[in-house]
Formats: sequence, C-alpha cells, structure tokens
Amino acid sequence: MAEILSQQEIDSLLSGVAVGGVQASVNVEPEKKPEKEALTFDFRLPHRLSKNQLRTLQAVHESFGETFSSYLVSRLQTTVTVNVVSVDQLFYSEFVLSIQSPSCLHVFHIVESDALAILEFTPTLVLAMVSRLLGGSSDTDKKARLITKIEQSIVKGIVQRALADLQRSWKTIADLNFKMERYETEGDFAQIAPTSEIVLLVSFEVGFEDQKYLMNLCLPTFALEDVLAKLNMQLYRNLGSVSGEGEWTQAITRKIGATQTPVVGILGTSTLTIRELLEMEPGDILRTNVPIDGELQLMVGAKCRLWGRPGISNGKVSAKITKMANQVVTGE
Repeated sequence: MAEILSQQEIDSLLSGVAVGGVQASVNVEPEKKPEKEALTFDFRLPHRLSKNQLRTLQAVHESFGETFSSYLVSRLQTTVTVNVVSVDQLFYSEFVLSIQSPSCLHVFHIVESDALAILEFTPTLVLAMVSRLLGGSSDTDKKARLITKIEQSIVKGIVQRALADLQRSWKTIADLNFKMERYETEGDFAQIAPTSEIVLLVSFEVGFEDQKYLMNLCLPTFALEDVLAKLNMQLYRNLGSVSGEGEWTQAITRKIGATQTPVVGILGTSTLTIRELLEMEPGDILRTNVPIDGELQLMVGAKCRLWGRPGISNGKVSAKITKMANQVVTGE
C-alpha cells in the first residue's frame, strides 16, 4: 500500500528540489509497440474458392462489365461504366440479409446444372434507367420504392441483354446457358439455395453521369462444382478474346475485306541529267535498270509488297505475282 505524505513532508521535498538538495527523477516509460490486431476466423465457412479461382472469376466478370457497359452506352445515350467492386464467397443467408427491401431480383436458370441464380438491380438503378429510356435524366429520387409492372417491362430487355453478355463472358471457362425465370422484390421469396450454402457474390458499381448504383450477381457454388474443378490460372490467356468476339466481328471483317487499296507497278527507274531531260523528244528510248525479262515492283502504301511480271489479262494491263514478302507464291 502506498504511503501517504503529510503536507509538511511535501513542502520539505519541494524546498529540497528548489535548492538542489534532492534530485528530481522523471521516469519516461518506453513507447509500447501497438499490438497486432487479431483477425476473426469463422471455422464454419469452408473456403470453397481459392484465390486463383477468385481472380479468374473476377477477370470473367470484368469482361462482362466492359461488354454490358458498351450496350448501356448505346441504349441510354450517356456515358456508362460497369466496374467489378468485389468477388466474395459467403453464406446464402448473409446475402439475403444484405438485400434491401424492396429490391429488384431477377432469378435466372442455369440450364446445365438445373440451379437458380440471382441478378440484383437496386431500385434506384432501375428508376434511373427507366428515366433515361423515356427521355429524362438519371437524377432520380434516392428513396427506394416498388417497381411497377410497366417499369419492369421497360427494363426487361436490358436484363435479358445482361444475361446474354454474362453467358458470353462465361463461355471462356464453361459452356453455361442462362435463362430468365422470374422476378422477385423480396430476398426471402427468391430461395435459390439453402441458407447454409456457400454462394459466389459479385458486386458491380454501375455509374452514369455523376451517379453511382449497385448491381449484384449471386451464384450458388454447388451449381459450379464442375466449373470450379477446371478453373486455374492458365485460363487467363483465353479471356482477352471475349471483348473482341461479338455480333459486330463478322460485319467489320466483311467491310475490311471489301476495302480497295491502290497498287502501283514500277516498270523500272532511270537517271537523267537536266540537259538530257530538256533535249528529250518523242521517239527517244529510255534505258531503265530492269531488264526486259526482269520482275517489276508492286507498291502498296508506298512500300514494295509484291514482285511480278507485266502482261495482258482480258485486254487489260496486268501483273502476274511471283513473290510476296520473300515467299514464292503460285497463282495470279
């Protein structure tokens, strides 16, 4: 127990410090290092998806975001971005608790696995898209409300296009087909998996103009067991081909194939002085650097691309190709 000093003893100590009789000591405690924060670990949650699989799935859905945003730009006539915010695995019950009420839940069918999945649009996102489709602005009331039947019909085409783009993106890792099943407004009614089942949740941030909205994709992992077994990092090299494959690829290829480009044939070159050029008259013969049986250069874009021999074909001046980029070819 600490000894309590009287007032007289305190005064004598202070006077001793003032005259130097008593040395005052100050104990400076060393700074304590901050303790490492403990991380909670849920032993009930098995990690069914590895980090490599999550990275691959993120790349797949980033490709979907690029394709879907391009469609929304043309449909809504404004700048639209669709970015992947997170790719997580959690219990289905946790996903249901995160759904706001009311919401816009589009339940679709994964044909190959006979399972259901959810594409969730927030009501504010749906109202903003409806406003843009009807000629208004995207500045809508932030308060969520039930979406009417008419508004559901207006955005139905956008939802179907989203599923088509999603299916096209998934083709890089699995041959899955998605089919629209039904529409729900409450998470309790969209029962696609048991509450204790692990689901894959992909969150997107949809932004157009200066507004940001949320879109979620929920897929049950038991429906993707065969796909997850084959997923590995080697599939990354195939993901880049998704953005280039689309409904415009064949049309662009046909247009480029029909494009005309000028080809100039050089029969030969010669060097003249100014005097020789001034004294030249009709009937004079110019001697070139190409012999009569030699090959002529065929210039494409001011660069020699082909070599050939001059001749006549169907009454027109022509050239028979003999060489092309140092490769001997046959045919005309």
